Amino acid sequence: MDLTVIALFVIGLVLLVAGAEFLVRGAARLAARLGITPLVIGLTVVAFGTSAPELAVSVQAGFAGQSDIAVGNVVGSNIVNVLLILGISALIVPLVVSQQLVRIDVPLLIGASVLFLITALDGHIGLFDGILLFAGIVGYILFALHLSRRESAAIEEEYAQEFGDAGAGKISAALPVQIALIVAGLAMLVLGSHWLVEGAVAFARLFGVSELIIGLTIVAIGTSLPELATSVVAALRGERDIAVGNVVGSGIFNILAIAGIAAMVTPGGLAVAPALTRFDIPIMIAAAFACLPVFAAGHLIPRWQGALFIAFYAAYATYLVLDATGHAMLPTFSAAMIGFVLPLTAITLIVVLVHQRSSR
Repeated sequence: MDLTVIALFVIGLVLLVAGAEFLVRGAARLAARLGITPLVIGLTVVAFGTSAPELAVSVQAGFAGQSDIAVGNVVGSNIVNVLLILGISALIVPLVVSQQLVRIDVPLLIGASVLFLITALDGHIGLFDGILLFAGIVGYILFALHLSRRESAAIEEEYAQEFGDAGAGKISAALPVQIALIVAGLAMLVLGSHWLVEGAVAFARLFGVSELIIGLTIVAIGTSLPELATSVVAALRGERDIAVGNVVGSGIFNILAIAGIAAMVTPGGLAVAPALTRFDIPIMIAAAFACLPVFAAGHLIPRWQGALFIAFYAAYATYLVLDATGHAMLPTFSAAMIGFVLPLTAITLIVVLVHQRSSR
């Protein structure tokens, strides 16, 4: 194995994570200096900042003609966010879910996921599709600004503890330092995404694995590390629903902003592999739908449901590996998942939801 390939991939990944951290901190402090509330910072600036690696990789891959990596990264990152990151966070400590997430943000995530499928059904996400998706994120930001005026002081305090105080007078860092953090973060994201894509393509060719599989797994997990770090730290600190809000907010940004921007700036738009519309995008939609009964059941994600989400991601990753290698176990594995595991899980979640509703 070429050590240069490994070095490019690892260095690119490190630059992505570090660049996202610089961008998030600098942008959050700058927004706070401008008087934007902590809630809006958490739902928009921080959510976009933790999704910045996905944006950098998808745009870079689009320009390089690697549409499978660009689209696979968006879809794979959302699956990682819901099943793996949320699962790990809930496994660390049971997560409390706010009413807003159940009534507003999760339905918006589901709607954005369905819209993404509709735009991809013809095998191509073109300029008009990109504009439509991007218009959705603009509407979401405006909606978040409007909604923030009605948020309680308790929730604002949670976001302040996680991402910095919103009081302009309390920010000690000088304005040039905040701008320098943003510029440095963007530069690291651009360079890191370039090296990460190059390394991922080289890995795919070296091991004979398709670029789509690499985008759905290795690249998706790598670019989701900022979301993982944010959600796990929030869970460890015991802050209410910040871990969940970060996952849901990042998912909305991934679909509307990242896919939209990548489609608009990529010459000719993004080609969508048939396997994505047949399997992976429906899995992404199903994961978003699964959040509704889980979140609504007592507005609490217990550890066993976190473990269930992790198990489903492991099953999804196993399917991708079996499919990529043409393993003989693939038909048996697929039949077991479709005929037994998925129906049993759906029944369990429905029973839990009904029991929680009736016990009230």
